[in-house]
Amino acid sequence: MAEAHQAVGFRPSLTSDGAEVDLSASVLQEIYLSGLRSWKRHLCRFWNDFLTGVFPASPLSWLFLFSAIQLAWFLQLDPSLGLTEKIKELLPDWGGQHHRLRGVLAAALFASCLWGALIFTLHVALRLLLSYHGWLLEPHGAMSSPTKTWLALVRIFSGRHPMLFSYQRSLPRQPVPSVQDTVRKYLESVRPVLSDEEFDWTAVLAQEFLRLQASLLQWYLQLKSWWAANYVTDWWEEFVYLRSRNSLMVNSNYYMMDFLYVTPTPVQAARAGNAVHALLLYRHHLNRQEILPTLLMGVRPLCSAQYEKIFNTTRIPGVQKDHIRHLRDSRHVAVFHRGRFFRVGTHSQSGLLSPRALEQQFQRILDDPSPACPHEEHLAALTAAPRDTWAQVRRSLKSQAEEALEAVEGAAFFVSLDPEPAGLAREDPAASLDAYAHALLAGRGHDRWYDKSFTLIVFANGKLGLSVEHSWADCPISGHMWEFTLATECFQLGYSVDGHCKGRPDPALPQPQRLHWDLPEKIQLPISLALRGAKTLSGDIDCHVFPFSHFGKSFIKRCHLSSDSFIQTALQLAHFRDRGQFCLTYESTMTRLFLEGRTETVRSCTREACSFVRAMEDKEKTDSQCLALFRLAVEKHQALLKAAMSGQGADRHLFALYVVARLLRLQSPFLDQVHSEQWQLATSQIPVQQTHLFDVHNYPDYVSSGGGFGPIDDHGYGVSYIFMGDETITFHISSKKSSTKTDSHRLGQHIEDALRDVACLFQEGKRLQRGCRGRGEEDPRRHRCGPLPCHPRDSMTPTPSTNF
Repeated sequence: MAEAHQAVGFRPSLTSDGAEVDLSASVLQEIYLSGLRSWKRHLCRFWNDFLTGVFPASPLSWLFLFSAIQLAWFLQLDPSLGLTEKIKELLPDWGGQHHRLRGVLAAALFASCLWGALIFTLHVALRLLLSYHGWLLEPHGAMSSPTKTWLALVRIFSGRHPMLFSYQRSLPRQPVPSVQDTVRKYLESVRPVLSDEEFDWTAVLAQEFLRLQASLLQWYLQLKSWWAANYVTDWWEEFVYLRSRNSLMVNSNYYMMDFLYVTPTPVQAARAGNAVHALLLYRHHLNRQEILPTLLMGVRPLCSAQYEKIFNTTRIPGVQKDHIRHLRDSRHVAVFHRGRFFRVGTHSQSGLLSPRALEQQFQRILDDPSPACPHEEHLAALTAAPRDTWAQVRRSLKSQAEEALEAVEGAAFFVSLDPEPAGLAREDPAASLDAYAHALLAGRGHDRWYDKSFTLIVFANGKLGLSVEHSWADCPISGHMWEFTLATECFQLGYSVDGHCKGRPDPALPQPQRLHWDLPEKIQLPISLALRGAKTLSGDIDCHVFPFSHFGKSFIKRCHLSSDSFIQTALQLAHFRDRGQFCLTYESTMTRLFLEGRTETVRSCTREACSFVRAMEDKEKTDSQCLALFRLAVEKHQALLKAAMSGQGADRHLFALYVVARLLRLQSPFLDQVHSEQWQLATSQIPVQQTHLFDVHNYPDYVSSGGGFGPIDDHGYGVSYIFMGDETITFHISSKKSSTKTDSHRLGQHIEDALRDVACLFQEGKRLQRGCRGRGEEDPRRHRCGPLPCHPRDSMTPTPSTNF
């Protein structure tokens, strides 16, 4: 999502105020430190590593093995083939009365060694099995005999009842692709957007790179891949995110929305109480590793490392580089309301506060008439300032108001009680959705603490939203948490008839603690400058959200096509109609098939997609010809997607090669050109991961409407989409108002027309009214869908007792 903006700014992130950042450390030292960081992370969670490290075995299996050995000795059998006696001889002689104890200790040691060897064998076998990616490359709906055999073996070796981190030791490491393949894929990806002269020059640079530098840089990457957990992830986090000096607002945050058509309660404090309680329940399950690992096809686990930093996490600004601060626990949340900060405890002596008790605390804040202190109201705008500026001001702030700053940065997460309503409004549904998205992405510039891992936003009418900082994890992680939160607070916790949380308030609870900031007068200027910059950036963002309800995932499935590839190819048609040209397109996909994997880029603007778009704009082409080209474009996109997921993408490899070149102070014109590219279209699908939590068939309105992110280029678009049930696709589009080349609403119209035009290529889609096929041609048949439906609140309301 927002990572695309950071990736584009990667090269500037290696510099600070025009001067080179000190990267004089040798590349070998950087590789050594990468491995050291990996090992430190493993040592910090030693106990959990023990519990999950023995998986698929269990600690009880050691007891069973020891008992079996003792039983064999009782029956005068020696399963150790004499090894137990040799172990006994090595033990100290404590006298005759302890002879039996020596035998028991020897048997225990032998059982432990045998148990460890068996577990190691299981881990190696499972890692080898999980290194197989042939299942990804097979046609949809087909499964070869090797894949069937692989599935059966994975089920056998995977064990039962895995915890969240059970598979971490068995996940394979992300492979380093062949540098020749990477360069070839790169050249293929830029061919549609370059002229013949530009492409020939790029090919010359590529050949020079392969001849002079590639083998040396590749050797260092191979070395790192053997030593560190992942050859690219830590550098990606450092150089793309933590070294970026841009504002986090819009550039490195993204948002997630509430239910689109329904709001479970209009009571702001009640919605906040249930939501905070549900989030802390999720944290409780996370700490106990009771969240099930994500399994593809029900058997192939994904890496769970990113879950560790969801809560109690803050991005601390630095002059040249930020760092992530993660606490083991936090028993309070920081709350912002009308320019004031509060510390709200989340636990009592008996445990987590009930939703009704939390509602009571939030209501006390809403009812508090005290004004904001001098400079306090706009203080949070500093977190939206450029990182160098915020780092310098924070030093002064920490010396003046350390306790208040620690209460915010040490909170489980940040809560913003917004005084304005938001969400879908009957009076103007389209404009209200756009305003809702804008409020979540940018707010007022001073009512979010952008450094926190996420901010829960509760609006005056009970609508919810989430603003997420991107450096600590990617969208599927926060999306998983958000799905649990919405389902739990609505279906399990529920609300009383009058809209309040269930239960009774607790008058004995102490009042929320008002945070006091002893701010010097000299801080007024940086706050004012930060606020001005935040408001300028916020005012320049053009957000547009619309649900496309003419067809959805079920129609695409009936066409026997990948839903994501269908949308991506249609987006190429829409963007071409909007701009009249093709451009590099950034689609993010995950590489969590590997240990500590994060994302890879799918370059969706392919030659096949361009051929399809040209055919659609050619009135002489028939529907059957366009359909054939569309299928080729979808197949090509699927091949690129599968290659990226299996670690064979080009962009992360090129990024790592560039980092090594910079560390070695090698000049590479080819790599410089690669990382100077402009991505004018960034796209991302938001997956619905926990379908068992929602009854999308009976209650389709009770599904999150997804989220979005800011544009990655001043003259580009950011587009995300989510499949809401089987019949609706919700799109989130962003661009900059200052650009004369972009218009979010215009692109939204083109997306809708493109989707309907593509659907009409299929026999089943003929019932959909066809838009014009020629760009720039006015056609009276072409129309936009009518007003967004505003479903009544009580039309289809599930009860907490409904079995979801």
